[in-house]
This record gives sequence, structure tokens and C-alpha cells, in this order.
Amino acid sequence: MTGFLIQRLLQAIVIMAVMSVIVFAGVYAIGNPLEVLLPPEAPQDIRDAVIKRFGLDRPLWEQYGLYIYNLFQGDLGRSYIYNEPVLQLIFGRLPATIELVLTSVIGALVIGVPLGIWAGYRPNAFSSRAIMAVSILGFSVPTFWIGLILILTFAVNLGWLPSGGRGDTVEVLGVAWSVFTLDGWSHLILPATNLALFKLAIMIRLARAGTREVMLSDTVKFARAAGISEGTIIRRHVLKLISIPIATVFGLELGSTLAFAVVTETIFAWPGVGKLIIDSIQNLDRPVMMAYLILTAGLFVTINLVVDLVYALLDPRLRRRAAP
Repeated sequence: MTGFLIQRLLQAIVIMAVMSVIVFAGVYAIGNPLEVLLPPEAPQDIRDAVIKRFGLDRPLWEQYGLYIYNLFQGDLGRSYIYNEPVLQLIFGRLPATIELVLTSVIGALVIGVPLGIWAGYRPNAFSSRAIMAVSILGFSVPTFWIGLILILTFAVNLGWLPSGGRGDTVEVLGVAWSVFTLDGWSHLILPATNLALFKLAIMIRLARAGTREVMLSDTVKFARAAGISEGTIIRRHVLKLISIPIATVFGLELGSTLAFAVVTETIFAWPGVGKLIIDSIQNLDRPVMMAYLILTAGLFVTINLVVDLVYALLDPRLRRRAAP
């Protein structure tokens, strides 16, 4: 297990190093930050002073080296637009994104896996066909369209739920959360539902496919021949055998949702990191763009590492294969 962990950690370090070079070169090749920092009529001496202050007069490789040095010091720069440290700015928006993402992904997991198992266990039942039809809609309909329909139906026509914003928050351990207030939940339901539908469809189809495969296996046939009840078979055999692909997809979907909840946050005016990065791109706020992309890459690498470790715990063959 130790060798497996070291191997995955080395891979993660190499990936992050390569990603930092690609992200830095890509972001710093876009536009001119002086257009954001200074008005068009600014005199040349002020322009030269700003260029020198932000190190824009240095070669690109030197700027990259300085950025990496500051990165290891925990300094990701200062926002051009908000004039505050980037980490402070991102972490101030992160709780809103985290609670939205966790609510949607966990909800999709808790609802989607049982529905998928039922659809795989009784594939010819009417309820199973209805479940699969819902999953097809989750794949087919664009997220932004579903969001607009949810707002039109539940906020405009029925007036049951608010159309945007985060609602009331409560501070827990110094961080503001809306999941601990009723008003916060009323604001959370629509964006979380919009974000969860695609994940729900994935979980349903994945659980159904795994259940169908396991139910036709010799393991289940022998268990039934031994007189084991159907409920025990599902708990001990089906859930255990389909847990590895579900764990993988759950980890990847958690990371992708956390990184790319931009559309949902924009439609519902949810004050999270996704809306922050859209505003930063529009205003060419390089430090915020860099920090977001670096943190996103680190998030995916970390999630993949955790998923690999969960894999190894669930499947001992991977540990033996990685052992020297």
C-alpha cells in the first residue's frame, strides 16, 4: 500500500508541475492587464511604474519562476479588480459553491443509486422504464434551459421559491453557511436541483448497468441457490461489486461540479467561485484566473488520488500490482 501511495503521489506532483506551466502560459498570453489597471489617458511614466510594480517587464520564464516561488509561500497574488489577496477572495466565495455542489452531488448519489439498482433489478417493470426515461432527460436537456424553466415555474408562476441569491446565512466556525437556515434552503433548492439532474442521470445509469451485470453473474446465482434473501444479495453482493465504478464517478463528478458550476451560479445569481471566475475573465483579472485554474487542477489531482486510494482499499489486487 505504501508503494502504491508513493507512486500516485509522484504522478500527482508531475501532473501539477506540467499544468502550472500550461496554465501560466495560457493566461499570460491573453490580453493586456494595463487596459484594466489604467485608464487609456494614463501618461507613459505611470504605465512604466505599473509595469515594473507587477513585474510585467520581466521575461515570461522569470515571471513564472517568481509566481511559483510566491505560490510555495502561500501567495497567489492580489486581484487587479478587487484589490485584495486572491486566496482571501476565493475562499470568501468558496463556502457558497461547496454547499451548492455537495447538496447536488450527494442528493444525486442518494437518490440515483437506489433508483438505478431498482431499474437494474426489475428492468421490465413500468417504474424502471419511467426511471430510465427521466435519466435520458437528464442527459439530453441543457443545464441552462432547465434552470430557466425552474425559475419560470417555481419562482415566477407559482412564487414558491426565490429565483436567485443565497438567502440568510449563519456563521459556523467563522464561515457563513446558508444550509443552516430555512431561508437559505429556499434559495438553495432550485440551483441544487438544476445542478443535480445531470449527475442524477449518471448515477442511475451507472447503478443500473452494474446491477444488471452483477445479477446475471454466478455469484448471485450461487447465493440464491444457497437460500440467501434478495435483500441480503443486494446489500452484500450488488452494492459491494458496483461500489468501485460509483466511487470513481462520484469523485470525478464532485470535482467537475465544484470546478464548473459556472452556468448554474450565473443563472441563479449564486455568489460562488463560478460567478467570480466569469467576472474575472470579463475584467482580465489575471491573478484570480491563475489561482482558480491552479486550484482547480489541484482539486482534480487530489480527487483522483483519493479515488485511487479508495480503489486500492476496495480492490486488493491493485495494491499487489503496485507493490515492488
